[in-house]
Amino acid sequence: MSDLGYDAAHMLGAVVLLMSFALLYQRRLFSLLNVFTMQALALTATAAWQAYSHGEPHLYITALLTLVLKAILIPVVLHRIIVKMKIHRTIEPALGIGLTMVAGVSLVTLSILLVLPVTADATALTRENLALSLSVVLLGLLMMISRRNAVSQVVGFMSIENGLILAAVGAAGMPLVVEMSVAFSVMVAFIIFGIFLFHIRERFDTLDMQKIESFRGESD
Repeated sequence: MSDLGYDAAHMLGAVVLLMSFALLYQRRLFSLLNVFTMQALALTATAAWQAYSHGEPHLYITALLTLVLKAILIPVVLHRIIVKMKIHRTIEPALGIGLTMVAGVSLVTLSILLVLPVTADATALTRENLALSLSVVLLGLLMMISRRNAVSQVVGFMSIENGLILAAVGAAGMPLVVEMSVAFSVMVAFIIFGIFLFHIRERFDTLDMQKIESFRGESD
């Protein structure tokens, strides 16, 4: 890969990671969906660039699936859910934004320290892609832990899957069937999440997980 190709792939992976930090910073659900859409678009560009630079046409299918599912369909459906449930105003984080960002930086540092030593024989781009991918996965987990709203936790889950796709497109020789299986699994999970969201809202009249736990007498 040329220096330009390496720099472009590195920059696109960094943008995906940057959007993970932006997701942690958001306080409103609509802004959260907008940032998630930008992360999906960056991931689409990453897959398309890897397809072009490595001459692997099946990655164009990955890019197309990511564009349709993650950048268009899922944000549109979540937007309609938020409007229908009238929960668009605020996100109540379980941790403060400052503490969340510090935890995020710590997780990225941990990812680098874990990945780089065990991938010493791989190419520089592969090592960096894996470190970025693990960082995105861990930041998605942090988002699921640090947010009380069920919709924002769904977005955190989808961000974790974005990290897995980033790892898949950066690994040479990943078969298309694996990518299709991941995309199908995400769609099934998203449909199940949507059904649960409506049932939770109908039963408890809220999507705040702390309030739901208090209904069950588990908060204390």
